Amino acid sequence: MKPVIQVENLSKAYQIGQIGTGTISRDLERFVATKILGKEDPFLKIGENNDRSTKGQSNIVWSLKDINFEINQGDAVGIIGKNGAGKSTLLKLLSRVTSPTTGTIKVKGRIASLLEVGTGFHPELSGRENIFLNGAILGMRKKEITRKLDEIIDFSGVERYIDTPVKRYSSGMYVRLAFAVAAHLESEILIVDEVLAVGDAEFQKKCLGKMGDISKGEGRTILFVSHNMASIKLLCNQSLLLNNGLLQNTGQTDAIISEYKKLYTSKSNKIQDFNTNNDFFILKEVYYENENKMDIISINNEIHITLVFDFKTSISGIAFEIFMKNDEDTIVFTNFTKTMHVEKGISKVVCIIPSNFLNCEVYNFTIGVSKNYTSFLAKYDNIVSIQVEDHISELGWQGKVEGIVRPKLSWFINKEII
Repeated sequence: MKPVIQVENLSKAYQIGQIGTGTISRDLERFVATKILGKEDPFLKIGENNDRSTKGQSNIVWSLKDINFEINQGDAVGIIGKNGAGKSTLLKLLSRVTSPTTGTIKVKGRIASLLEVGTGFHPELSGRENIFLNGAILGMRKKEITRKLDEIIDFSGVERYIDTPVKRYSSGMYVRLAFAVAAHLESEILIVDEVLAVGDAEFQKKCLGKMGDISKGEGRTILFVSHNMASIKLLCNQSLLLNNGLLQNTGQTDAIISEYKKLYTSKSNKIQDFNTNNDFFILKEVYYENENKMDIISINNEIHITLVFDFKTSISGIAFEIFMKNDEDTIVFTNFTKTMHVEKGISKVVCIIPSNFLNCEVYNFTIGVSKNYTSFLAKYDNIVSIQVEDHISELGWQGKVEGIVRPKLSWFINKEII
């Protein structure tokens, strides 16, 4: 099968701070060197990768650097990565919203994009007029758009307001109509950024179902950016993993999601890069321990989450709380201690998570400290991240099973344990 999208050595650089190089003469010099003489842009030689966690020495940042991949017709491709990885920049380049600094993009077919709330809509025009405008931009005839009109309006659920200027729409209504237009007009490639998160849960589910029909039933190509791994897994057969503007890997979605989770799981069981100061205590250290002393934990090991506090004064009514989410941002459990009196000085607080309870997943822990359960004195979001994997047991290799947790339960038959 021939690819419908080919990306070769694609890079996009942005300049931080002032636009241009400082003077008109230097901008002209740069234009002549690059556009006329075909030389390398001297101002890009000192560019740095897009790592937001470091200050950097250059004001040139590569939002994307040397990206290469191909996408075949009918593929549903997820684009995965943390905020700032370059996902939205890639979609804007593919949609021709902006142009690449270097490299080439070859696309066969018309592209319908949904990148931001209101993309491609004119605020003064009504919803109905914007449907025809979007279709015309895609090169469709009025007859083709009219044939799809009722279907688009019905799917969007904004029929009552379809002749109202879209500047009066809420963000949710905007997204509903924009997605309906992009999904139903006859483009060969549909590009959707995480803008769907603006819609309610029912509409998101409806959109995922429609995109699945588009890809599997109609043979159209979809590129989908989301931080919701469950949605990516449900819709996409292939995925790309971006990290600091670089293409980390491509392949089957399950494998890429697994790599993404490992990439962003804490590499050490001691985490100390957090804000520790408040009026009552300092959080000196946070770490987890388990029987096998590994970062990747077997489901049959207890996990000990340990917090070391230095209390500046004795205080009563203190309670410690732990919130655990999986990598799809679903809350797995919340747990807290009783209120207690704590003396001035060092105190070690340990929370033990039982063995054979968690599923094969990446889990993120948030720690809270409150006074009498009424007000937080401190809260440390996602301070510990762990990866739990299956082990070979008497049942054989099970892998991840359905459900948020997978507790080991006792079963009996005729009062005998099985």
